[in-house]
Amino acid sequence: MSNNTTYKGSCFCGAVQVTVSGEPEAMGYCHCDSCRQWSAAPVNAFTLWKPEAVHITQGEENIGTYHKTPQSYRKWCKTCGGHILTEHPELGLTDVYAAILPALPYSPGLHVHYQESVLPISDELDKFRDVPEEIGGSGIRVAE
Repeated sequence: MSNNTTYKGSCFCGAVQVTVSGEPEAMGYCHCDSCRQWSAAPVNAFTLWKPEAVHITQGEENIGTYHKTPQSYRKWCKTCGGHILTEHPELGLTDVYAAILPALPYSPGLHVHYQESVLPISDELDKFRDVPEEIGGSGIRVAE
């Protein structure tokens, strides 16, 4: 990906449109209970971007926000309920869900919160108990 590349995404109904530009800071899978409950799935595919790379281009007034913890501000479309992104202000990153960016070449590099996994994945990627040390976690790796 080049730094000038832009990817477009939207909620389920298309009322909220998003663009991301450049390259994500990281891509991977989250296995934490919160992400699993939020996504209604056994694992959540994430793409992390610097906030300035993420732009709501349509429907900002149609976005709802919920934050169970100060670490995550989850955003969704008020019309269809489609999930859009999660802001992580303490990390200085925004997770735009991989599923809403269909043209992005998704290339996961790690698994986070793998100790909470309900769907073991054998893919030889690093699996962290929480998150890597450089973003405030323990950096402890766990076995597949």
